[in-house]
Amino acid sequence: MIIDVHHHPIYFKDIVESAEELAFRKNQFGTFKQSPHPLEQVFIEMNYTKVDKLVLLPEDISIIQGGYIISNEQIKKLIDMAPDKFIGFASVDPSRDDAIEVLEYAFKDLKLQGLKLHPSKQKFYPNEDKMKKIYETCISFNKPIIFHSGMTWQPDAPAKYSKPINFEEVAINYPELKFCLAHFGWPWIDETIMLLLKYPNVYTDTSLLHMDDASSFFKQLFTKNMGPLWIERNLQDKVMFGTNAPRFRAKRLLPAIYNIGFREKTLNKILSGNAEKFLG
Repeated sequence: MIIDVHHHPIYFKDIVESAEELAFRKNQFGTFKQSPHPLEQVFIEMNYTKVDKLVLLPEDISIIQGGYIISNEQIKKLIDMAPDKFIGFASVDPSRDDAIEVLEYAFKDLKLQGLKLHPSKQKFYPNEDKMKKIYETCISFNKPIIFHSGMTWQPDAPAKYSKPINFEEVAINYPELKFCLAHFGWPWIDETIMLLLKYPNVYTDTSLLHMDDASSFFKQLFTKNMGPLWIERNLQDKVMFGTNAPRFRAKRLLPAIYNIGFREKTLNKILSGNAEKFLG
C-alpha cells in the first residue's frame, strides 16, 4: 500500500465553484500553470503510480487573507465522493474567535481525520498561547496535526514562523499529540532530525522542495547531507511519503525514493506503515 499524506486538491474540478475562487487559490497557493481536472484524472494517476490513498489538506486563511484556499466542507465533499481513496483533514485559522467551534464541527460532524496548520501563511508561532486550546482539542479527539515547516512557495508567508525548532515546546508540552513537520523542515533538516530523534510524537514527510531532478536531490539529501544509514537505523519509524501535490507529483517523487536503495522493510514503513500509525 502507498499513502500520500500531503496532497492539496486545489485543482479538483468538483470543488472549483467559480473563476474567482480559482484565482484566489492560485494567487494564495502560488501555482498558476495548472487547470481544474475531474476526479477520473486523479484516479488514473493514482492507479499509474500505485498510490492507494491521498490525505487531502485544506487551508483556512480567513483572518489573514479573507478566504479559504480549500474549505473543510469542500474536503468533506471529496471524501464522500471517494471514501476508499481519500482521507480528509481539517484546517482552521488560529486567529479566528470561533476556532475551537470550527475544529469541533470538523471532527464531530464532518468526520475529518486530522488538522493541517500553516504557521507561515497563517502567521503564528507554534508555541503561542492561542494554540493551547487547539492542541487540547486535537488531543481530546485523538487527531494528529500536519504542520507546514521550513520553506514555503506561498506568497506572504515568512519562513521564520515555521522553523522546526519552533515546534520543540509543542512536542514537550503535548506528548500525546502526534504531529508531522512537513517537507522535512527544509532547509533546516538538522533541526527536524533532532526533533524526530528526541520526541516520539514527531514525524516528518518527503514532500520536499527539490532542485534539479527529484532523484538527484533526494540522494543528496538522504545519503550525503545526512548519513547514508540515518533513516535506516534511526528514523525509519518517523518518515512518511508525501508529495505536496499539485506542486510536486507522485510520478516523480516515488521513483526518487525507490532509487535511494532503502531496504524493503524501511520502504514499506515510509510508503504506508508510518502513515497508518500516524493516522491511527
